[in-house]
Amino acid sequence: MIMYSLKVNEICKYYSTTLLFRDISFELRPGEVMAITGWNGSGKSTLLRIIAGLVRPSAGQVEMHVKNEAIPKESRRRFIGMVAPALSLYDELTALENMEFFCKVRGVSCHRQDCLDMMDRVGLTEHVHKMCRNFSSGMKQRLKLVQALIHNPPLLLLDEPGCNLDSKGIKIVEEITLNQRQFGMTVIASNEKREVDYADRIINLSE
Repeated sequence: MIMYSLKVNEICKYYSTTLLFRDISFELRPGEVMAITGWNGSGKSTLLRIIAGLVRPSAGQVEMHVKNEAIPKESRRRFIGMVAPALSLYDELTALENMEFFCKVRGVSCHRQDCLDMMDRVGLTEHVHKMCRNFSSGMKQRLKLVQALIHNPPLLLLDEPGCNLDSKGIKIVEEITLNQRQFGMTVIASNEKREVDYADRIINLSE
């Protein structure tokens, strides 16, 4: 197992003069799962986006290391997979075309068969050539899981991963989280008990 680590050091976030959260610190290593909970508007999604490098913190820093060497910020996205309600798919592309596009944008090596295998894993085999505009919200959520996992990221960020999923989809999320423990780290932002229960540790932003 390659030794990765995530270090979140005294992260604070203000919007204008409004404090969202402050002094958030934790460290994760492969095999560990962290859950972030809190009331709506407490900053769960914002904290995940800060970890992903999509939002700049007001103070503090996020670091990723591989074999004790820091991963540069500009390279970090290759090591991260993220699922979030705000992430969009392209309705004018098929499911397979969406995945191939995401691989090119991220600069990760991914063969078509890898995309097909991953879509089979989440139950989308029969829909790979369908336009995403014809997908249900649950099917789109499954496809978001594919785009997060396609490059086998050591850090998986899940923002309400069970959103719009039926019981089979929820089971897939559970299996993905368990599999991630074998080689990587996971941070889940959710108030759903079943998703929080996946975690070893919990940060409650309401506190």
